Amino acid sequence: MAKSTDKIKIILDSGVSAEAQAPVIVSASRSTDIPAFYADWFFERLRRGYSTWTNPFNGVTSYIAYRNTRFIVFWSKNPRPLLEHLDYLTEINIGCYIQYTLNDYEAEGLEKGVPPMSQRIETFKMLVDKLGKGRVIWRFDPMILTDKISIGDLLEKVKNIGDQLMNYTEKLVFSFADIASYRKVKSNLEKNGINYIEWDEATMSEFAEKLYEMNRERGWNFELATCGEKIDIEQYGIEHNRCVDDDLMIRFAYQDKDLMDFLKVNIRRVQPSAPSMFEEFDDTPIIPADAIMLTPDIYAVKQKNNRDKGQRQFCGCIVSKDIGQYNTCPHLCEYCYANTSKEAAVANWKRHNSNPNGDKIIG
Repeated sequence: MAKSTDKIKIILDSGVSAEAQAPVIVSASRSTDIPAFYADWFFERLRRGYSTWTNPFNGVTSYIAYRNTRFIVFWSKNPRPLLEHLDYLTEINIGCYIQYTLNDYEAEGLEKGVPPMSQRIETFKMLVDKLGKGRVIWRFDPMILTDKISIGDLLEKVKNIGDQLMNYTEKLVFSFADIASYRKVKSNLEKNGINYIEWDEATMSEFAEKLYEMNRERGWNFELATCGEKIDIEQYGIEHNRCVDDDLMIRFAYQDKDLMDFLKVNIRRVQPSAPSMFEEFDDTPIIPADAIMLTPDIYAVKQKNNRDKGQRQFCGCIVSKDIGQYNTCPHLCEYCYANTSKEAAVANWKRHNSNPNGDKIIG
């Protein structure tokens, strides 16, 4: 059974032997938009069996092998390029779902590099038609307050998108822009003349309550969850999210024994309770309280907490390997945390295009 720390021997494109980490779960990616700009590269590297990753903290490069990979979580603001590659994942029996960040900052020009909203909505629906409902998760991330965007404005933006996605998603994940804690975000906003307003507990609670009411009144009935937030707003039915989520992987890939073994999950069939000598036969199924129902007669039980302790304090994600690289996303959003500068991102994008199949994302 593969472990998250497993390392294997691989042969590089150059013919040289090397050691590589072989993750079971791949995140593609929190660090850049691989589906939008590097989908062809990623699937070529998947076919070749490895790619090269640069540690953002120490600059050390290492190899990531895909031999043991059983599941991929994609993150994107424009995942349309994935459509032509998803059949390949089915062929090689690798599961996936998509964290689709679908914000509406068109009027304010905070995301000048993303396609028009109408096209992004269309892409969302096409992906759901391809993968099935539940495998494309709507994110409005981050929620930004500025001198031109009020809580009411944000709620109106959410309403407009939510009405269009009502039958296409089960969940809305969001976060509150925590600008002071992220120097790059603060610097990028100030550099671009965006007069931001920090959230506090009062404004977060106000937004959460109104979002809860909207979700109920408009009949969406979305699951609502925050990403990486300390504040507890469960009184409004809003949970703390796991974006790299073992529950979803179990739901969509419970027949993959290798993945279930890695996650320490037992798949069981419903059994009737045993008859008592003092009672008539009771055919009520015996199902543990923490079971995940998969079909009417199959359920899953997790044997361990898979949370990644290396993530932020309030991040609920399970263990995975992110294969992206900072300073490579040419969406050029004004508030970006993953780019030091627009110039660096564009320069690296050009480097990639000069060698689009190289083992590094930047060529």
